[in-house]
Amino acid sequence: MPKRLLTEFGMGTSLRRQDYTQAACRAVENALWHNSINLAELFGKDKSDMRITVDVGVQAPDKVDKDKVAAVFPYGQVTVNAVKGGLDAPRPDGDGNPTVMANVAISVALEGI
Repeated sequence: MPKRLLTEFGMGTSLRRQDYTQAACRAVENALWHNSINLAELFGKDKSDMRITVDVGVQAPDKVDKDKVAAVFPYGQVTVNAVKGGLDAPRPDGDGNPTVMANVAISVALEGI
């Protein structure tokens, strides 16, 4: 069983298109782009050995393209889980099309640690 070593959190939005995948990808980028963590190398492992689990919370989890979210990661073995969460925030113009907000928790684990 791989040991979880790190968890990062992020939030992303789709302002006008109600694109749950785009919001999820932006949430992943939000979590990743502020960090430079050399976790694998710290333990003498290759970056491809990292087991990455992405939990995405959005109001319409079935509308998240998990493969596109996983493709944001340049390396590692990525698993994406989409669950009910996040927020569909009504827009002030009242057109009925909400701003989609996604939250993510990214966990990184390594085998044999």
